[in-house]
Amino acid sequence: MNIYEKINKIQVELKATKDNRNEFGKYNYRSAEDIYNALKPFLKEDKLILLFDEKIRIEDEREILISTIEIIDVENPVEKITKSIDVIVAKPKNGNDLTQTTGVSISYARKYLMCGVFTIDNEKDNDAINRHEEKNNQKQQAKPKKTLTKEEKKARFIKYINEHYTDFKMKIDKFKLENSVKNIEELTYEKLEELATSIKDNIEQKKGA
Repeated sequence: MNIYEKINKIQVELKATKDNRNEFGKYNYRSAEDIYNALKPFLKEDKLILLFDEKIRIEDEREILISTIEIIDVENPVEKITKSIDVIVAKPKNGNDLTQTTGVSISYARKYLMCGVFTIDNEKDNDAINRHEEKNNQKQQAKPKKTLTKEEKKARFIKYINEHYTDFKMKIDKFKLENSVKNIEELTYEKLEELATSIKDNIEQKKGA
């Protein structure tokens, strides 16, 4: 069988039961771990490997998790299927830290990818993500983005650069020297955009390393 036939076989035969109960929402759900454990016998029998990879990027001052699943055919390693999903990492609250909220996002993304690849019903299956938080995120995403003026964008660039001054002091000071200014506020809009983009790229490279 090729990799597509193997995945089709799993799609038809896999039964991933919802053994967890959310008493607050009054519904049963399955976690990413539940799905993976249900998949293990099929992966062994059909000689498939499941690999996950996560990266973080910053967009509009929010952390976006990029989660990728890769399915590899052990019998023919050149045959592989790759799918990705972007998930907004929720801001920490109620005593949680960023590590915890990132972990929840990773679990949700992996489960969503496995459900998609193996056609598992994902209805009312939120992997312990608070429904109220999810609805808030949907509302935020549904809001049309305000079109910023050039001055507002410039102010955002300045704020972003100042927020990262400690980590990029040498880079920022060198940039000011090259452009013959004492303060970043004296830089043109184009130069501010260039510097802010460069800092953002450096941050993403460090996180992806």
